[in-house]
Amino acid sequence: MLPSSIQISGEPLSGAEVRDICRGLRDNAVRLLSLRGCRLCDRDFGRICRALAGATSLAQLNLNLGVVSSPSRIKQLAEALRTNRSIQSLFLHGSPLTDAGLALLNPALALHPALVALDLGDCMLGDEAINLICGLLPPDGAKSGDHVAGMLAVAVASSRTLEVLDLEGTGLTNQSAQTLLDMVENYPTALRSLVLAENSISPELQQQICDLLSEGEEEEEVAGGAGDTQERERGREPTAQKRGSSSWMCPSDPSSQMVLMTSGLGDSLLAETEM
Repeated sequence: MLPSSIQISGEPLSGAEVRDICRGLRDNAVRLLSLRGCRLCDRDFGRICRALAGATSLAQLNLNLGVVSSPSRIKQLAEALRTNRSIQSLFLHGSPLTDAGLALLNPALALHPALVALDLGDCMLGDEAINLICGLLPPDGAKSGDHVAGMLAVAVASSRTLEVLDLEGTGLTNQSAQTLLDMVENYPTALRSLVLAENSISPELQQQICDLLSEGEEEEEVAGGAGDTQERERGREPTAQKRGSSSWMCPSDPSSQMVLMTSGLGDSLLAETEM
């Protein structure tokens, strides 16, 4: 089963709902978990944290608006983040963390290998917390191409229209390529072309990504050919030709193809706002 999303907002969570969430996390069936403003007991919050600790498919976690509401919950979340290796975006907007709470979270945030987006708006943070946040940023004050690639992978995995992605010369490394390879391999997308030239990516990884994209195109061509054969067997005219007309209708409009061009993308900081 392909990973999906669970999004609940402003509702009290029942024990059955919490069990379903934990099961989905343990089965690696959840890509996005959003419990924005939800109300649940401390015991259930702990159960969710223990489940997300071992989740390998979870890329985005939204606990905005007071879900992390006490020091004990902050500690449980920190423990989960020390073990988790997949979360790329963490949203805690509107949580009463304070400087002390961020101090508890900071070691797990600093060591997390995949985290690239963090929302700490309206978390009652002071000067001490700001210093900790500054310590999480690269020395030059800019995000690397790998950070940007991680965020793009989340967006591309959820897109059903993006067909061409040009990342030529954007400072990517094998880490970025592995993230993109996992995305292409595990998530059904419309992506047909991914340009990775002029980056520090091994030829082997580039070829693996290219092969996977080519396999997707071949499967679609085979499926399309089978459909044409069945249509001819039924004695119908090809769908590209309008019945009763001497003119041909274009089966697809090239101008409708969505293309995302980021060639020469500079390093930048992502300013997260409340979702």
